[in-house]
Amino acid sequence: MIGKRGGERIARERSRAEYSAINAGVAMAAQSISVVAGYIGRVVFTRTLSQSYAGINGLFTDILGILALSEMGIASAMSYALYRPIAQNDIPKIQAVMKLYKRLYLVVAAFVGAVGLGMLPFLHQLAGDLSAIEHLELIYLLYLGNSVVSYLLMYKWSVITAHQREYIVSIYTTAFFLARAGIQIAVLLTTQSYMAYLLVLITGTVLCNVCISRQADRMYPYLREKNDNELPPEEKREISRNIRALAFHRLGAVVINNTDNLLISRLVGIASVGIYSNYYLIISAVQQVLDRIFQGMAASIGNLGAAEDREELVPVFHTAFFIGQWIYALAAICLYELLPPFIELSFGADYLFDRSVLLLLCILVFLHGMRKAVATFWYALGMFWLDRYKALAEAGLNLVISILLGVHYGTAGIFMGTLLSMLLVPVWVDPYLLFRCCLKKPLAPFVRKYAGYAAVIASTWLLVDAVCGLAGGGLAVILAVRLAICVLMTNGLFLAVYARSQEFKSALWLAGSLFRRGKGCGKPERGERS
Repeated sequence: MIGKRGGERIARERSRAEYSAINAGVAMAAQSISVVAGYIGRVVFTRTLSQSYAGINGLFTDILGILALSEMGIASAMSYALYRPIAQNDIPKIQAVMKLYKRLYLVVAAFVGAVGLGMLPFLHQLAGDLSAIEHLELIYLLYLGNSVVSYLLMYKWSVITAHQREYIVSIYTTAFFLARAGIQIAVLLTTQSYMAYLLVLITGTVLCNVCISRQADRMYPYLREKNDNELPPEEKREISRNIRALAFHRLGAVVINNTDNLLISRLVGIASVGIYSNYYLIISAVQQVLDRIFQGMAASIGNLGAAEDREELVPVFHTAFFIGQWIYALAAICLYELLPPFIELSFGADYLFDRSVLLLLCILVFLHGMRKAVATFWYALGMFWLDRYKALAEAGLNLVISILLGVHYGTAGIFMGTLLSMLLVPVWVDPYLLFRCCLKKPLAPFVRKYAGYAAVIASTWLLVDAVCGLAGGGLAVILAVRLAICVLMTNGLFLAVYARSQEFKSALWLAGSLFRRGKGCGKPERGERS
């Protein structure tokens, strides 16, 4: 018979798995709705404003992404600091963590605002041939204002997600995104005013943050209590060390993710920035939908790591890795086959990239997904310090190789640099460190599993591409036929290969948990207020 303690452990594991499933399911649905709304908004944006505005949108987004480096991974460090006190229901400790979190984010908001204003004199040099756009400085200030206000109340999101209730944040953010997108579309269609478009963006950001902050206060009333709780010096030192380590990760991520538009602008031309913005809109939207699956698992993994023996993490990791390779491979194959007709149908043939550029972008999607399970476990378990220099190595290689290849091969060379830097560093370093330092298991079985998944995916991709090449007719017909081929063939072949595997059975159980608990996902637990 199972003892009382064993029964409690099984119940906790089931609760974590069910919350992971609920968070992931709601997040995927919410993000999918946002993707559709974002796509409609992008089409209206492209049809009502010139290509230069698409370029300035991408450029300023990258510039402010670089300024976001000042956040230094505070959110990840503070979320990790919340897992143990939440698992132990240590309210004074939670209050102390949140007080420190608020102080740090106020400093970040002030820093981003000050540095952003300091960049104004150099704005025309950064904008290149976009510098002739009317009211360029005011447009930049609106982008900067949106970035600054996002830090003022956003810190309270973490206490909700750390309690494994990220579905609540997903519902709020999606509702406000839809309202904002609808108003922006109406503004563009009636006024064609880019200024009004940005003002709606800022207003939506502020209102969303205020509402989520108030929801956190209602759910956890102790957040509103005045208190003198402070973290012990040793815990502050640990958080400080984690933030310093995460600063390296942030720097690497900024270089990798926020320099593409700058390099394309300088090495290829602003027209290519506008083209890439449309591809990036769709690719990043798909990635965000899928990433939310792992984001929904993070709090449960952190809670499991804080409360249980880490031996329990090994089968959970293998299930997560299996899910990741399946869904991201499906996404990469679908994007490769569907993006050309979709882009041409939506934005016109002038917005198409060469097929080689598309292949590189889709391979990057696939590799991103193969890394996702490892990264989720690494961050959820707070193992930031061990790989602090890895991100800098990847970023340095990415920048150097992208510039060298970009000079000779244009846009394809820039993305080839990103691909090579990923293969040279994180693809093997991340799992090596996870298995050696965290899971305490040999790496060889994982490498064999990785190679097996990659072989199945490559074979499936080649077969699907050959069959999709037979589709003919108008763009809409080709799009519909290729979609059916991609979904049915890819999933059918994967199912034939993996149906008897333990990972597939575990993933199926998680999916069942989502549907079993779906009706109760909006009900607060005892001790929480709705």
